[in-house]
Amino acid sequence: MLILSIRSLAMAADGFQFAFTPQVEAETAPVWEKVRLHVTPMEWRAQAPLIARINQLKAERDAVILAHNYMTPEIFHGVGDYVGDSLGLAKAAAVSKASVIVQAGVHFMAETSKVLSPEKTVLIPDLRAGCSLAASITGADLRLIKQRYPGVPVVTYVNTTAEVKAETDICCTSANAVQVVEEAARLWGTDRVILIPDEFLARNVARQTEVRIIAWQGRCEVHERFSAADIAEVRAAYPGAEVLAHPECPPDVVAAADFTGSTAAMNAYVLTRKPRRVVLITECSMADNVAADAPDTEFLRPCNLCPHMKRITLENIYETLLHGRYEVTVDADVAARARLAVQRMIDLPRPETPTRYDLVKARHHVDVELI
Repeated sequence: MLILSIRSLAMAADGFQFAFTPQVEAETAPVWEKVRLHVTPMEWRAQAPLIARINQLKAERDAVILAHNYMTPEIFHGVGDYVGDSLGLAKAAAVSKASVIVQAGVHFMAETSKVLSPEKTVLIPDLRAGCSLAASITGADLRLIKQRYPGVPVVTYVNTTAEVKAETDICCTSANAVQVVEEAARLWGTDRVILIPDEFLARNVARQTEVRIIAWQGRCEVHERFSAADIAEVRAAYPGAEVLAHPECPPDVVAAADFTGSTAAMNAYVLTRKPRRVVLITECSMADNVAADAPDTEFLRPCNLCPHMKRITLENIYETLLHGRYEVTVDADVAARARLAVQRMIDLPRPETPTRYDLVKARHHVDVELI
């Protein structure tokens, strides 16, 4: 399908010839070296001209591309100017001098970039690129929760809409959730904190802290599908393989894994420890992208695809840059209140190390209060 589409793009109004010329081959050679184990030569001959033209258009449009860890390798390594997790990308956008931000990720990420960079134009290649977790709760839901628990601070995962962040006291990421929960409890003088919307992240945080957690029943459709049985099958088939999981996974998966942490923490684990064999219990493209920087590690792939992330392609990134679509806007009042919640988190001192959810200190019989 990509090759057929590129044939039609060859007649695009901008006049660029989408052909795998020697010049295109030379320009994209460093990218090919990174992705060649994950992209076939036939695919590459179709992708390389798009990569070359996208990189030209970025300069022409004064734009940068934020590529999330779950983007496919040709996007992540081929056109991403800033790569990483959702908050890291938004913070990178805020300090970038570019006037246009293209979010190669999902809609809540584009909103977060707009919240932190209100003066910049933020574009997303497909408005349908949503998130089951962000869609699980609304600002109206959160206002009702706050009425039910007056005086209890609200900690909100960054995987939420700007509307929800605007009703929040402080945001968190999976890397610092335990730190933020404990800081919120200290600042508000309470032993209870509302942590929304991911139920499994909340349960995994609860096992690492004395603070009592009130949780919402939101879930990531990618991570909730993993089970401890999946890990048992991997261990039986590949003895000695190290298993790394994301804290949006169910607690029984965390208990069965060797390491559980944010996408950034998993990436650091692989690059630092250099395991011989590893399994990343998260979205599929994460393994491909880390593998490009860890050639000595064998990556096993019992992974799940995010259908929303996969709506972002080289083709619609090209169309976005060419036509300036689709712009993401956030109401000024909502953005101001959401920015306060995000900024409170940013202003916290960075934890010495990102939270590990698999540590022996975890108290394995702690429950949460589900709303």
